[in-house]
Amino acid sequence: MSAATDADTAAIPIWPKAAPGLERRAAEPEQLEAGAYVHNVHLPSLTVSRPDARRVNGAAIIVVPGGGHRMLVFQNEGMVPARALNRYGITTFVLKYRLAREAGSTYTIEGDAVADARRAIRWVRAHAKDYGVDPHRIGIMGFSAGGELVSLLADNPQPSAPAPADAVDRQSGRPDFQILIYPGPLGIPARSAAGAPPAFIAAGTLDRCCAPPALALYTQLREAGVSAELHMFASTDHGFNVAVHNDRISIQHWPDRLADWLGDEGWLSASH
Repeated sequence: MSAATDADTAAIPIWPKAAPGLERRAAEPEQLEAGAYVHNVHLPSLTVSRPDARRVNGAAIIVVPGGGHRMLVFQNEGMVPARALNRYGITTFVLKYRLAREAGSTYTIEGDAVADARRAIRWVRAHAKDYGVDPHRIGIMGFSAGGELVSLLADNPQPSAPAPADAVDRQSGRPDFQILIYPGPLGIPARSAAGAPPAFIAAGTLDRCCAPPALALYTQLREAGVSAELHMFASTDHGFNVAVHNDRISIQHWPDRLADWLGDEGWLSASH
């Protein structure tokens, strides 16, 4: 692995200096494997991808890559879907979060990684005007392990918040909508389904890990009266991302189904 460099040129730290309690490790360089997989994240950040100015509609989505909490699949589950969403006028922010299952890690998923995802929502909301974003149309989208973070923060009780450390902390950390793509099982079954934001959920029928959580969460949300849409793709396993390794027509076009849902629900319109 090599130190991550080019992939980080637009990365914006989401904490004032470093994640709470981790100032001593903030200067450690991230590691980039095979030009696509990020390790050793100690300074959580967002990388912005903007749509063409002619298409901007004010919607924003924070993209949370998967990687089993051991690494970040930063390209295929981060930047590639972020740019695909740009086609629909959505401003996207790809999150690098702390990895709880990396060798030697002292982080936790429910504590540190979820805190990074929640802070990312607050950060985008606090800086909405700077990016032409509507602070009431901010969603979060997670792949696999990233989907676990989405469910943990969107479908489960929020922890008691300490006194705000800065202006960003005073913003709401609740997403306006959630998108879970082959989400892992953490956070499901949801403990606060009735208060969850609208959801788009997708998985492959052959995915032994993540098809059951996708079905379970959809069922919970539907029974709780939360607007939710579920797509289960036939003959498809885990990790189809944005059709990088899958040539099935349905997988090639699943981002369009997401765009249909976003449009139908009003998230792409300023009148929402």
